[in-house]
Amino acid sequence: MKTDVFALRHIGIREEDLNSMLNTVGVENLEQLIFETIPDHIRLKEPLQLDPAMSEHKFLAHTEELSKKNKVFRTYIGLGYHESLIPSVIKRNILENPGWYTAYTPYQAEIAQGRLEALLNFQTIVSDLTGMELANASLLDESTAAAEAMTMLFDVRSRDQKKNGVVKFFVSEEILPQTLSLLKTRSLPLGIELVIGNHDEFDFDSGFYGALLQYPGKFGQVYDYSGFVAKAKENDIKVAVAADIMSLVLLTPPGEFGVDVVVGTTQRFGIPLGYGGPHAAFFATKEQFKRNIPGRIIGVTKDTDGKPALRMALQTREQHIKRDKATSNICTAQVLLAVMAGMYGVYHGPKGLKYIASKINATAVTLTDALENLGLYQLNTAYFDTITVKADAKKVRPIAEANEVNFYYVDHDTISIAVNEATSIKDLNQIIEIFAEALGKKSSEVTELLNTTSIPENIERSSSFMENKVFNSYHSETELMRYIKKLERKDLALNHSMISLGSCTMKLNAASEMLPLSSANWGNIHPFVPVDQAEGYQIILKELAKDLSTITGFADTSLQPNSGAQGEYAGLMVIRAYHESRGESERNICLIPSSAHGTNPASAVMAGMKVVVTKTDEKGNIDVADLEEKAKLHSDKLAALMVTYPSTHGVFESSIKQITKIIHDHGGQVYMDGANMNAQVGLTNPATIGADVCHLNLHKTFAIPHGGGGPGVGPICVAPQLVPFLPSNPVIETGGEDAITAISAAPWGSSLVCLISYGYIKMLGEQGLTHSTKIAILNANYIKHKLEGKFDVLYTGEKGRAAHEMILDCRPFKKNGIEVTDIAKRLMDYGFHAPTVSFPVAGTVMIEPTESENLAELDRFCEAMASIRAEIDESSADEPNNVLKNAPHTLEMTTTDEWNFPYSRQKASFPLPYVAENKFWPSVRRVDDAYGDRNLICTCAPIEAYMETE
Repeated sequence: MKTDVFALRHIGIREEDLNSMLNTVGVENLEQLIFETIPDHIRLKEPLQLDPAMSEHKFLAHTEELSKKNKVFRTYIGLGYHESLIPSVIKRNILENPGWYTAYTPYQAEIAQGRLEALLNFQTIVSDLTGMELANASLLDESTAAAEAMTMLFDVRSRDQKKNGVVKFFVSEEILPQTLSLLKTRSLPLGIELVIGNHDEFDFDSGFYGALLQYPGKFGQVYDYSGFVAKAKENDIKVAVAADIMSLVLLTPPGEFGVDVVVGTTQRFGIPLGYGGPHAAFFATKEQFKRNIPGRIIGVTKDTDGKPALRMALQTREQHIKRDKATSNICTAQVLLAVMAGMYGVYHGPKGLKYIASKINATAVTLTDALENLGLYQLNTAYFDTITVKADAKKVRPIAEANEVNFYYVDHDTISIAVNEATSIKDLNQIIEIFAEALGKKSSEVTELLNTTSIPENIERSSSFMENKVFNSYHSETELMRYIKKLERKDLALNHSMISLGSCTMKLNAASEMLPLSSANWGNIHPFVPVDQAEGYQIILKELAKDLSTITGFADTSLQPNSGAQGEYAGLMVIRAYHESRGESERNICLIPSSAHGTNPASAVMAGMKVVVTKTDEKGNIDVADLEEKAKLHSDKLAALMVTYPSTHGVFESSIKQITKIIHDHGGQVYMDGANMNAQVGLTNPATIGADVCHLNLHKTFAIPHGGGGPGVGPICVAPQLVPFLPSNPVIETGGEDAITAISAAPWGSSLVCLISYGYIKMLGEQGLTHSTKIAILNANYIKHKLEGKFDVLYTGEKGRAAHEMILDCRPFKKNGIEVTDIAKRLMDYGFHAPTVSFPVAGTVMIEPTESENLAELDRFCEAMASIRAEIDESSADEPNNVLKNAPHTLEMTTTDEWNFPYSRQKASFPLPYVAENKFWPSVRRVDDAYGDRNLICTCAPIEAYMETE
């Protein structure tokens, strides 16, 4: 065995297993299986032109060398990004721990109670610090969160405002530049009219439905917005505030002066800068908007025994349910980062946060005092961490950069300086010395921080926060380490067993891909530093974009979208811009097959398009006749087709080229959803099938971990005609010649985790990537054959093959009283996370094993499914007290003195011999979803009292 070949470590199937698997599937070799699965006319004729595969050792040395090309200056740019100190206990036990980073979105609550508790802590911190009633479990970044606020307030306009066509949204000129760019992107297709101006001069006329303020302002001034908000209320104008979460420790929370929404980022709660991300944004609002809030909400409910349990609440409002009626296409959150930020709050507690925030403010006050002693004028009258100085930028900048220091140069005589948690007295003296040298003066050394504040009494926080027990219990490393471990033990992640989620591709997230994320040379780079200071990043991002373009067959790639749903939206906005450039702005019809992902129709509506659904035939394929009829009908207005390939039904449809040609013949462009690229890489590609743009889920095909529901990255790859329209950034130039405005806050989105996908491609190389795809297809077909006769596979290709995933039909079991949910919950007793449930067809499961799983794990899964099938046969609709209906079984119920079930404890908890070797215990019994929605509680403060009342 070649121990230095990464493909052998990534791919689970051994060479010696291949023959028996191929035999089971009924083919002579792997190539025959691929021939029978993928239509020959779309197969690639040449191998991908990629670099030869690196060994893991070489890759780590390579990334270490590249990291040294990044210049890690002391950076005081601010603009929503600040260096933060990551507690080592959190870095080691969460960021570097596969028990946390390989988990899936907590759709199966019973085996995700640890993550759900960590997210409830996050929501509670956000609610407490913002002074709002309700917070979600994170969004992608501050700018996209602000855009979500704008659209949510648009959606909840009063009846009169909607009737009178009120569409104006006021944006303070104090807003962050990247946020303004993103608001322009999102407002345009929805017909929202942005009005940018000075909040002190705002005329509260009836043409406005909402307003957005920055708190503190982009260059540090803290305003008292209470008068503005009161006047807005009088005029039925709702107000959102983009707030710095650390400043809210000392400033009056926006909720206390009556705002409707508060958004921001928790990056400065122990999250690396990472050249722009990933970071967990927050979104807090009033309870009256609970059914309109974007993203996920974690809520309290009870389990079968009436004990407290957590789950994702109010899911019926989300895009995967509402589809084209959704007001947001939010899919990926930033769970891993939200967990880290929440743990930062748990570790430091309210007193620790107050110490940190007060020290940051004292640092800014001391700096102001020293600079004023040099004769400089500081503009901000009230500030938290950012000061704005009148000084000659031409003189200061070369001295600062020679000393490896970055400021933000507002104009030729105005410089903004944002200090942070990591700024020391030594750093302060360096800043002072830079300005003294520019002035030709001698500076006095600062030896201690001034004990004064720059926050006037009228905007100072007086209310308490984070008083509940969890924030006042774990302040030593031992305590926090054990608390993190306690939560981790409640979650089933990839480090325990296969997670065979169709459409979600839960593959190995290799340690060598993850290790560079811990390096300060990658972590401590601000997204708005001059590009020559991020040379290591630039090499990796350009190379990754080039490789993704090669893999997809397209001309260029934008890495900016920081989730798959953002990628969908970006692709459609680029198509929109293309049509407008040709004088065809009337093209606004988007054809979407009925089998599409829930985010597809939501994305199309957000991009200002009208959704027309096309039919699928009895085999689950796109109904070509229906598609052609609708393309003809809407020929003059056809903008795009959104298609997933292979289909959401797990089939390579042979008519795909005919389908894309129909769209092109009627003037439209083809967007391909890249959710299923794990079945394409090296064998076919979006360009070959006739697509014009695709997004890629780097957190699926390209190995970025799901992290319990994020981070995700959703770059778009485009054909030559769409290259000019790739998205831009207002601070650092990026994108095409006729670039659309920003899709996410940072120029290259979540750059830090792009290192993972870069490593995945570089260590596998062309042969490893192509072989991975083949093995993913083999593993799926192996499971399909092993389960045939026990479960019906709903759809297959023309030669009876599945792609990399398949749908098992569980609807016939209703006659036994068994629903698909019962099967999902029972799998937990066997130590497995359920496959994707009831998507894209209700009453089914969709299974995707990926290439990372070995034969023994595939066999264990098949054995579990076969055993469950036997249990279904034993069940009766007349007797609901059975092992499936009562699943999952907890340790507590299995060890209790009473056992009132018609089956044994062993059958309940150890149904097969392998389970005893590595038992995973669900920590709660089946949760009551409806109860949690009727009694919505989304913070951890009132749980105990709430449950006692019950």
